Amino acid sequence: MFCSIWIGTLAAAAAYAVDPTMLPDPALQARYSALTHELRCMQCQNQSIADSPVGLASDLRAQVRDMLLAGKSDDDVRDFMVARYGEFILFRPRLSARNAWLWLTPLVLLLIGAGAAVRILRQRGRLVDQDIEPVDESERS
Repeated sequence: MFCSIWIGTLAAAAAYAVDPTMLPDPALQARYSALTHELRCMQCQNQSIADSPVGLASDLRAQVRDMLLAGKSDDDVRDFMVARYGEFILFRPRLSARNAWLWLTPLVLLLIGAGAAVRILRQRGRLVDQDIEPVDESERS
């Protein structure tokens, strides 16, 4: 009985010591968590590397961890990942000349829609002003 408790305690301690996501500093751990949740898994493509169970995501998590332990900033980590995998790895891509149309298209479409709505409402208002004749009951049927 004593032996099984001892082995269980050693196994739990070994699992805690080998856990690659544990960082020595809570602030560093928070940065790690934030970065891994904003980087997309290149294999799953709909999950962050923090949530993905595939091996590539595990390798990327280890890369982020190693870079943070080496003293790299969050922007350095993002820049490295973008240089290696492209803007697609970021869930929130940065505004740049290449992807400005992605950011500006919703605004342009909203302005076009608002302009069309204003134009339609003005035209309907003019039609109501022009139609001043009362309708006969015999014409309704």
